[in-house]
Amino acid sequence: MSSSARPPVDFVAYLKTRRSIPAIQLAAPAPEGGTLLDMLTIAARVPDHGKLHPWRFILYRGAGAAAAGERLAALYAGRHPEAKAGHLDVERGRFTRAPLVVGVVSCVNPVHPKIPVWEQELSAGAVCLNLLHAASAFGFAGQWVSEWMCYDDEAARLLGAAAGERFAGFVHIGTPTQPPVERDRPDVPALITEYA
Repeated sequence: MSSSARPPVDFVAYLKTRRSIPAIQLAAPAPEGGTLLDMLTIAARVPDHGKLHPWRFILYRGAGAAAAGERLAALYAGRHPEAKAGHLDVERGRFTRAPLVVGVVSCVNPVHPKIPVWEQELSAGAVCLNLLHAASAFGFAGQWVSEWMCYDDEAARLLGAAAGERFAGFVHIGTPTQPPVERDRPDVPALITEYA
């Protein structure tokens, strides 16, 4: 790579130190309007074999976020009649921990003749990570979480996924109230194998 093609030093520094902020530590304001649209546009600039855009966004905020939590709590209570009030409160609060939650929905074409489902699902995962980068670029912070709703068809339907769709994750976004805390990182040289 020539020196003129090198990324800016501050971008390299950001990538070397990127950290998520727990959803509970994200407060208002959250992005909205043109800023939010710009962030989602950046999130969508990912590898996408065949230009299928096999993903879409669902926004949870305000009354909608509270309604999503109530529906999850009702589903949980129906399945777990022994659940204590504290458990139901956790479900009610899943989408109100941060002022904005973006559900990234994986909507693959399962019978595409050239592009396997796995590639399409990887593209949706890339959208989630790009959204975290976009949040940081605009001065916000985020956390990408999956939680049980990503793996439960009935919960996914309650949260707006159509038949055949599933959530790649929920990206909680807001203004950080605390600085990020570093955690243990992998020993990257130990993960490298030279093919011969």
